[in-house]
Amino acid sequence: MPAPTPFPRHLAVPMLAALACTFAGNHIAARIAFDHDAGVLLAILCRSGVALLLLGTLVAWQRQPLRLPPGAWPWQLLAGLLIATQSICLYSAVARIPVALALLAANTFPIILALLTWGLGGPPPTRRSAWLMGLILFGLLFALDVPAHLGGQGGGPDWLPGIGLALCAACAFAGALWVTEHRLSPLRGSLRSMLTMLVVFVGALLAGATELLPGGLAPPSASAGWIGLAVLALLYGLGFTLLFVCMPRLDMTRNAPVMNMEPVATLLLGWLILGQTLSPMQIGGGVIVVGGIVLLSYRKQA
Repeated sequence: MPAPTPFPRHLAVPMLAALACTFAGNHIAARIAFDHDAGVLLAILCRSGVALLLLGTLVAWQRQPLRLPPGAWPWQLLAGLLIATQSICLYSAVARIPVALALLAANTFPIILALLTWGLGGPPPTRRSAWLMGLILFGLLFALDVPAHLGGQGGGPDWLPGIGLALCAACAFAGALWVTEHRLSPLRGSLRSMLTMLVVFVGALLAGATELLPGGLAPPSASAGWIGLAVLALLYGLGFTLLFVCMPRLDMTRNAPVMNMEPVATLLLGWLILGQTLSPMQIGGGVIVVGGIVLLSYRKQA
């Protein structure tokens, strides 16, 4: 089959920006659900269930066979478990700290992926990439308000666990990306994503049934929590599916860095909807982090 014609860049960039805002809205809706006592596993079940339904419909419509190449099933299972871990850690972080901070910490995954690739026999980071990684970490120190916490002025017992969970989410996501790129690349994106969501859904269901995460399936205590669950499931399912449907025409090699505006959109939505604010120093650190990630993404594609 001939390769699909890419969208013009003036159309592809706004589409990717809209998808980034969709994913940002999913995290804001999740925080609303958590603020009304919804369990983390219940949120993951809702979003992975809707995504699984939409991706399954797409795979059936494309009449894709469910057969995987020999030896691919263990790697597909590992990718699904890593994404499940990433989902649990990220949502647990979102429930504890401002959503924008959780997203900024989780978006350090390009650094972890580069180091993981190097550690597993890939090329080492270039000098410029290493400099950008250091810049990202420097900005992250201010975005997370580390100086204030070291000076005893930071607040809340949830800060350290929240940051730790967000960084764990970054590690799990980096691992899933490595597996996808080096072990599952022959699979069609929609099939791979559907199987990943199936593992996430079943994993969350088993974790809830065995009380692996106490209170993980707790229902919301108010209607606003149920609305938050519905919105996060709809936004994530639609965003995830549209990304993979449109990806062949979005020229991701050139345009992927646009997706890094997700933390910025999260910051704005968190302020408008949740009333969460950051200090000028934290905002400046966030700008450094996002800018460094964008430059690192462009460098990777060069």
